[in-house]
Amino acid sequence: MTSPDPTPTTTTSSRAAEPTSPSKPPNAADGALFDAIATAQASIYGYGIVSAHTVPDTNYLVSASMAQHRKRREEALAMLQARSVDAPLPAAGYQLPIEVDNPTDAANLAVRMEEDTAVAWRAVVEQATDEQERAFAVGALTECAVMAARWSRVLGTEPITVAFPGGTE
Repeated sequence: MTSPDPTPTTTTSSRAAEPTSPSKPPNAADGALFDAIATAQASIYGYGIVSAHTVPDTNYLVSASMAQHRKRREEALAMLQARSVDAPLPAAGYQLPIEVDNPTDAANLAVRMEEDTAVAWRAVVEQATDEQERAFAVGALTECAVMAARWSRVLGTEPITVAFPGGTE
């Protein structure tokens, strides 16, 4: 019989345990919805940054934008859950596509997030195999286009809309 080692061994890590997001599903329709949820989560985070740098006159747009993204995310999460597909987890933080230091930067970020989210919802429209999911994605794409136009109006950019939101046409 061997005597126990008097010095206990412990394993420590310099990194805290981080949740790992599920992998993107291989099915095209599920994958597009998965990506749209991930994009919505990034936009919700980004609107926190927009909020910190926007002027009081545009706070209503921040609130409306964030509420729309949260609502769509929750509905899309329910769609994936109904199909027993794991959804992406939100990240603790996101890399912003632009530096935000003032109200103009904040509005530019808002336009960029709405355009990026429109791309994601357009992919859902294109990949959906269910009529209700396609209709939901068309509504989401439309809401992103309208919100991008509202933010473009704040910036004073022309044109404030594009012919085919979420595409390169």
